[in-house]
Amino acid sequence: MRVLIVDDHILIRKGIKLLLEYYIDIKEIIEAGNGSEAISLAIKHQPDIILMDLSMPDGLDGFTASKTILSEVKDTKIILLTMHDEEIYVRKAIQYQIHGYLLKNSEANELHDAIQAVLNGKRFYKTKIPDEQLKRLMMAEVPQSVLTQREQEVVRLTSLGFTNVQTGQQLGISPKTVENHKSNIMQKLSLKDKHEFMKYALKNNLVDLF
Repeated sequence: MRVLIVDDHILIRKGIKLLLEYYIDIKEIIEAGNGSEAISLAIKHQPDIILMDLSMPDGLDGFTASKTILSEVKDTKIILLTMHDEEIYVRKAIQYQIHGYLLKNSEANELHDAIQAVLNGKRFYKTKIPDEQLKRLMMAEVPQSVLTQREQEVVRLTSLGFTNVQTGQQLGISPKTVENHKSNIMQKLSLKDKHEFMKYALKNNLVDLF
């Protein structure tokens, strides 16, 4: 299988790579240092598995990068590999239909177990949250947004203070297209002005948790 490791700390990436090289079923390992690079490499290489960090420095956190990748790359499975163990993170991962969730302080063999599980169509969530509580979270109905994936990204980046030019650079679109998205969003949500983006983003968990 082909695996993409996404983490902004190079020592962590190299450590995970050394661990994965032990397994004969992993044929190729690719590395990305931020969310934007992860999206680009995922589209280019079509990895079977992506091990995704959550906290990254370039404006695209692991959740946002994962959502984009899942919408653009068919059959790729994503496992979040993070130190965050709070329920709000796990709940968001479930809502985004991410395949796996594993803590960075897990045992080495658990990473390979997680990879095998998600490749076989299962979800692998190993956290400190009690099993019964985790089952309830997974059974909860996921609310559907009236906004498209791209529109949600525009709302999020705008609420973080990104200009149209900066938002376009992050998403690979022109500033004019960003402005068109904003107009469509305001019409869909009946927003009076762009200052209400932040209120909507906070209410719908589109702003970074970090």
